[in-house]
Amino acid sequence: MDRRYWLVCVLAGGLAACATAPLQPIPQAGTACNERRLDKLLFGMNSPAGPVDEAQWQAFLAEVVTSRFPDGLSVYKAQGQWRGASGQVEREDSRAVEILHGDDADGRRRIAEISAEYKRRFQQEAVLVISTRAQACL
Repeated sequence: MDRRYWLVCVLAGGLAACATAPLQPIPQAGTACNERRLDKLLFGMNSPAGPVDEAQWQAFLAEVVTSRFPDGLSVYKAQGQWRGASGQVEREDSRAVEILHGDDADGRRRIAEISAEYKRRFQQEAVLVISTRAQACL
């Protein structure tokens, strides 16, 4: 099997082992707290056609991600690594996108669409999606 498949399996298993009861925030006077879903999507920036450049990333972010979650999101530059089939540690520039949204079928569908489109557009084998329940207070 492909190294990215195993990386996703190992990361998902490790994260599941770390699961704990959600923290209860201390709301401040005048704030509203709601149960939400926090999805972190991790995108590798290498593709068979070469690195995904900044213009391609920004176009994907605007056309695919922001169009589905226009209320806001956070983007971080990251470095990913895994042990390849050769035994060598491989490293790759990555992007992490965090999206806080309602925990409903529509939100989960939009997250799945983002992942599927990135894999299609940049010939990726996987996009890691980490989902957690969250309580957001504004």
